[in-house]
Amino acid sequence: MRSIVAFFLAALAVAPVAAQAPARRSAPGTVRVRLETTAGNITVALDARRAPATARNFLAYVDDGRFDGTVFYRAARKKIAPKFGFIQGGIRTDARRILPPFPLETTARTGIKHLDATISMARPAYGGSAGGNFFITVGAAPNMDAGGGREGYPAFGRVIGGMDVVRRILAGPTCCGDGAMRGQMLVRAVEIRRAVRLDGKPQPTGRVKPWLIGVKLKTS
Repeated sequence: MRSIVAFFLAALAVAPVAAQAPARRSAPGTVRVRLETTAGNITVALDARRAPATARNFLAYVDDGRFDGTVFYRAARKKIAPKFGFIQGGIRTDARRILPPFPLETTARTGIKHLDATISMARPAYGGSAGGNFFITVGAAPNMDAGGGREGYPAFGRVIGGMDVVRRILAGPTCCGDGAMRGQMLVRAVEIRRAVRLDGKPQPTGRVKPWLIGVKLKTS
């Protein structure tokens, strides 16, 4: 009898614990990606519902491994408030990794504003869509939204984990650079070791990966 009572008491004690630990899922229309860097991990949630083309572009780079081995190379701090600004990373000018352009999704179209912890794609200053470079804001950046004759930049998600890592990168020493990037290039670039999709099945493009050809030859 005592053993039966003990069994039910144990069952009651365990049940609440199991109920308190449900599997964590992303919100509908959201795809999470983890950027594993030498400074720590950054997790972003992409808004595939409101910015489908931009999110799809970013995920193509992730699923193909095109961001693996690239770096965060820029820390643009505001002069009057150096704790705020943005960090920029991606393929830089590596044409071997770039994917075809796609229609620009402005903030006026998506409604995704450049608030604190927003991830957005960099794009050519002369107009057009985004490529394989992106940035993450620290503090609001309304000047990057569409408006006043500006097309702005295509924001497409936000950081949901690792903003401490983003701030550390932003605080890194900088120098060099030209034009708008003058004095903003990180002295020690932060490597993006791997970018991993956390939701859904990877959908690689199947395109050739020329940046890996030399690596394969060296390791064979």
